[in-house]
Amino acid sequence: MIVGLDMGGTHIDGVIVKDGNIINTVKKPTDRDDLFQSIWTTLTELLSKYKRDNIKRINLSTTVSTNAIVEDKTSSVGMIIQSGPGLNHDFLACGDQNVFISGYVDHRGKVVEPLDFKEIENAMNLFEKNNIESYAVITKFSTRNPSHELEIKEALESKFPLQITMGHTMSGKLNFPRRVFTSYLNSAIHSTFKEFADNIKSSLEREGIDAPLFILKADGGTMNLPIAEQKPVETILSGPAASFMGMSGMLNTDEDAVLLDIGGTTTDIFFLADGVPLFEPQGIKIGNYKTLIRAIYSVSIGLGGDSSVDIVDDKIQIGPKREGYPYAFGGPKATPTDAMITLGLIEDGDKNRAYKVMEGLGQKLDLSPEGTSKLILQTMGAIIANKVNELLHEINSQPVYTVKELLHGKKIDPKLINVIGGPAKALASTLERNLNMPCFYPKDYSVANAVGAALAKPTTEITMLADTARGILSIPELGIYEKIRRRYDLNSARKRAISLLKEYAISMGTGEDDIETEIVEESSFNMVKGFSTTGKNIRIKAQIKPGLIHEFRGDKYD
Repeated sequence: MIVGLDMGGTHIDGVIVKDGNIINTVKKPTDRDDLFQSIWTTLTELLSKYKRDNIKRINLSTTVSTNAIVEDKTSSVGMIIQSGPGLNHDFLACGDQNVFISGYVDHRGKVVEPLDFKEIENAMNLFEKNNIESYAVITKFSTRNPSHELEIKEALESKFPLQITMGHTMSGKLNFPRRVFTSYLNSAIHSTFKEFADNIKSSLEREGIDAPLFILKADGGTMNLPIAEQKPVETILSGPAASFMGMSGMLNTDEDAVLLDIGGTTTDIFFLADGVPLFEPQGIKIGNYKTLIRAIYSVSIGLGGDSSVDIVDDKIQIGPKREGYPYAFGGPKATPTDAMITLGLIEDGDKNRAYKVMEGLGQKLDLSPEGTSKLILQTMGAIIANKVNELLHEINSQPVYTVKELLHGKKIDPKLINVIGGPAKALASTLERNLNMPCFYPKDYSVANAVGAALAKPTTEITMLADTARGILSIPELGIYEKIRRRYDLNSARKRAISLLKEYAISMGTGEDDIETEIVEESSFNMVKGFSTTGKNIRIKAQIKPGLIHEFRGDKYD
């Protein structure tokens, strides 16, 4: 059995999948003030009829990291940044205390100017004076040579045995500003994620579960909990990733399509090009920070079944805030869920309360409760359709990147809508009218996120640089910096990359049968000095392909 858990802002969804079939589901309210109790009660109900020993793995998606950043509930971070010559410092300052130091490593990894440890000592005194809680160290071209970052980390650890992020461990891709921001966020959310991880482990111990635990990443893959605790920034947009994997497993298509996950608080929007998800080629942006985090392309808007409904200038306004449960469930204000209950599209909740709150809104619009409810759903569909069309215009005005490749000249022209989430069935016909294309939803649409979490495979990516002139091979993600011979070639690099990638995947808890590797990018060119070839510069990017553990055979409705 595989257990999938999706921790959303409104509900925790849980499923048990066995041999590609859903054998149990549960949906419980999320108590963000007591996550331990929320997780524990969900697991208790989900597993009430099943033996704990039969659980092979637990896959979990969570919004805890994203929420910490969006709600500005992060730890204070002391940043030590070595930017080298010719770069303005101002736009890189993102921590609570930012210290820019001298020293320099060039683009090939050669130390041009050594560290000044007096500057490091001064930085440590500043951090101590300001009670900084976590730290990040980023030096330019550390992916080529991390020695300065390692030396600074060693100095910091002598005084601060706390979280220290080193820039070269975040990604093997080059982009110094994104590396700075990614490292900052990783340290900023570390304590929040650790508290969450401790709650999860306590819940599993209390339930007597000894199965390995994996966390969803933004690219739709998973990583084990120990790695997630070191790189919590990878769990940003874990929730949308679960949404996408759920739709991939339950509503498979090979056409251009719009994918929607309509939750209680937000609606997540995705797109497919010939059945393949669009991808963020450089990394996701969260808040004001551009990062190096691999991610499926998604956009979230503040619109969900529990969004508050108001009348502003004689017009319906929905969201972007959620002010509590729907009125039919004892909440303070009208919501789209109340409209759905009034129209008989949802059976749960107190229909009399839903009708009453719709009646109150209708008096302001001179409409019946039913007419008001229909107008709310039409407005909701129109908001989603307008955002989808806006995003399509933006996507089609630039190169289209998918998980597999760059599609030259491709224009996304959706032929259908796939939708999941609690309101999916109730809104399907409204979405069809607003977007003028057929809309489909799966049988278990309300827990599809948890299904997506359950079915996601572990993934990872490595970036290799082999510089035969200097005789050095580096893979920053794995902390590998080793010597190579001058005759080292592209074929040798390919074999080494795939071998190391498989070893790393197994160390992450991936079964050998689940490992599917691929070379994403590769290049090899001669380095010339004067009139002579001095060596080769070989670059390879390889990954464990994102995918599903099982092909899911579920019913589809339109």
